[in-house]
Amino acid sequence: MGLTKVTTKLTSPPRLGKSYEAIFLVTTGAMDSIAPADELTKIGVRPEGKMSYELGDGTVKEYPYGLVRIEFMGEITAGRVIFGERGSEPILGVTALESVGIMVDPVHKTLKRLPAIPLK
Repeated sequence: MGLTKVTTKLTSPPRLGKSYEAIFLVTTGAMDSIAPADELTKIGVRPEGKMSYELGDGTVKEYPYGLVRIEFMGEITAGRVIFGERGSEPILGVTALESVGIMVDPVHKTLKRLPAIPLK
């Protein structure tokens, strides 16, 4: 699949006035979203815990994560965001996509809405 990117806004729940907006890379290979730790700290996101993640090269690394409101394509959801390295490319994970009924069309390299979110 080619690169698919979408403008995404993260807001810290306790401080709904502060947010971080950037172009996020969409990848179905990542469950959770990731943003630079310094940007998350600026908007008041606090680490809630740590989780081990498998990286693209197969290594496993532990990262802290926080909870945020996630807005993209006119949709709103909430979820985990990993505190990434300074300057790291923001990534929108598949959990955020699926929670609002959006899927990646690998042929056209676009995002498309499902007609309904499956509950079966």
